[in-house]
Amino acid sequence: MGGSQFGLLTLFADGGAMMYPLVLCSLIALGVIIAKAWTLWLAHKGANAVLAQVEEAARAGRIDEAMQIASETPGPTAAILLAGLRRIRLGTVSEGELPRAVNTAGAIELGFLERGLVILATVANVAPLMGFLGTVAGMIRAFAAIEAAGDVDPTLVAGGIKVALLTTATGLTIAIPVNIGYNYFVTRIDSLILDMEQGTRQILNLAWDMEKEGKLDIVRKGIARRKLSGVGSASSQVARGVAPPASPSSEAEAESTEENSGEGN
Repeated sequence: MGGSQFGLLTLFADGGAMMYPLVLCSLIALGVIIAKAWTLWLAHKGANAVLAQVEEAARAGRIDEAMQIASETPGPTAAILLAGLRRIRLGTVSEGELPRAVNTAGAIELGFLERGLVILATVANVAPLMGFLGTVAGMIRAFAAIEAAGDVDPTLVAGGIKVALLTTATGLTIAIPVNIGYNYFVTRIDSLILDMEQGTRQILNLAWDMEKEGKLDIVRKGIARRKLSGVGSASSQVARGVAPPASPSSEAEAESTEENSGEGN
């Protein structure tokens, strides 16, 4: 038995048909891990720097410069700052418009950060199941060989048991690092969410300070009041509490007076 027997190609061939979907899962997971590692590193790279630079430029009144800094910096924190600065730059914002803008930008960026995690979770769960399925298939193959031979011979069952062990080992080998990568990426995304919260707080504090300094006008919505019918009449006076409500007897006297005046004419 040569050493080449334990090569990857030999193991792949000995593992049976279930090795094909397992290798496909490993390639997909590897691509997602590389892409997510690059994306999250780039997103976290300039978070602290852009927070300091944008705050310095915005508080100095250089809103356009702050917007340029935020637009040139990749990452969710810069995107939230840019969404808020675009509203502040107008000089007038409606009440609640700025929080809605930064929350919408944050939701979009969070969805982008979480993209691909479902694939990793699926591979981490499915790969061991595929390995166990290969195990079952190998054991079925082994018992079928015993049934066909009518005798328990180790050489008959060795092939099926080997298939079972190879597929199980391959499924676990894929699932373990993928699961570790998934948990690591979740931790990195939680750290980026804290950076996004800092950006939201910074832009809201900036708007609050600019309003106190008179550089930003926040239009607050007034309470709409329903107009009463019969303005200037007795009914409106009663509704406002100016005149007491008329009694039924007084209303009857008023109606009889109007009828008498009509007959006199």
